[in-house]
Amino acid sequence: MTQRLLFLIITIVFGHFSYAGGYRIALQGQKQLAMGHTGVAVINSSELIFYNPGGLAFIDTQFTASIGANAIFSDINYQDEALGIFTGAENKTSFPFSGYAAYKLNDWASVGLGIYTPYGSQVAYPRDWAGSHLVNSIELVSVFIQPTLSIKLNSKMSIGGGPIFSLSGVNFNRNLDRSTTDENGNRSNVTIDQGGITAWGYNIGMFFKPNEKIGVGVNYRSEIRVKAEDGTADFRNLPATLPGNFDNVTFNATLPLPAELTVGMSYQFNEKWLVAFDINRTFWSAYESLDIFFSNGITSINPRNYQNTTNYRLGLQYVANDKFTLRGGYYFDESPILNGFFSPETPRSDSNNFTAGITLNISSRLAIDASVLYSYFEEVNASYDFYQENGQTIPFEGFYTNSSFVPGLGLTYNF
Repeated sequence: MTQRLLFLIITIVFGHFSYAGGYRIALQGQKQLAMGHTGVAVINSSELIFYNPGGLAFIDTQFTASIGANAIFSDINYQDEALGIFTGAENKTSFPFSGYAAYKLNDWASVGLGIYTPYGSQVAYPRDWAGSHLVNSIELVSVFIQPTLSIKLNSKMSIGGGPIFSLSGVNFNRNLDRSTTDENGNRSNVTIDQGGITAWGYNIGMFFKPNEKIGVGVNYRSEIRVKAEDGTADFRNLPATLPGNFDNVTFNATLPLPAELTVGMSYQFNEKWLVAFDINRTFWSAYESLDIFFSNGITSINPRNYQNTTNYRLGLQYVANDKFTLRGGYYFDESPILNGFFSPETPRSDSNNFTAGITLNISSRLAIDASVLYSYFEEVNASYDFYQENGQTIPFEGFYTNSSFVPGLGLTYNF
């Protein structure tokens, strides 16, 4: 099976994705999502493969697996009051998925495997809308496959990690400029497309449990650079008078998936109540520009100048009885996008995110996990000031509103 066919199958299974700050996806497990996306210092499932592989060795069961999916309902709108323009992005429901499994080899070592999607995006505007010279549609997905080894150094500390195999793809369409058409009045546009892009990174973590009440965790996920090489560039509706060769054109481009550092602490008040707090630092400064180099000599330079972000997460867990565990949380997601660099391909501002969830224990081995997330993004009047046409810089400014509602459902199995 070719990598491109494998990627196509994965994208069909995983669907398309919403994202948090930038093109980051914050949907990596039902239990931890319900607790405000905390998890670096919480020992409760194989979701630790993502949140902190160092803590995997502290899981008591011989085998544990968690699978889950979310349904994303988003609402993205652009408005230019001066020109009387109002545009809503197409609201398509998407269903991202994650899966983890861990096995305890002995008292001090555990292994695991995770498949998850920490980066991706989908935005589709009506064709030839006011910002079509910047983007008509974009679909970006990156699937991480991570084998993991976790080792307990002593009764209080463990470490763990593993390599990450990244499988990515992109499809992006925009008009060539603000006005060029063919002889029939159809706007000239280009679509770039490539799937099956592979790259490598790693995820490492440490967990420290000084006593029965306190847990401390640290997790680092490395930067991965997705390099599209010799991808397809399809130019459409070109006027006959346009000079240059636009047949069988390919493109090269590089997109960083930034590194992340998360530190956190959990406190077990008693048998029923647990609280967790995480601080996450995402190194978005790696995303300086989206530069596309076409084989016919055309170059598209698109400055981004993202800034590093710090995000704060708070989660609570309450064990009501043997059947039910309740969870809730909140996290603040800081946008990496500076004003002047606000492109409609990633229309994300600072957001407040509210979460809740429940686990129903069907038996001693099987449980149903449910979660819900509501994300409200700050309403902003922002612009992208670096689009150039005929030697002139032409800003694109507008008022953006954005919100998402994300229910989720999963299963946990232990023995």
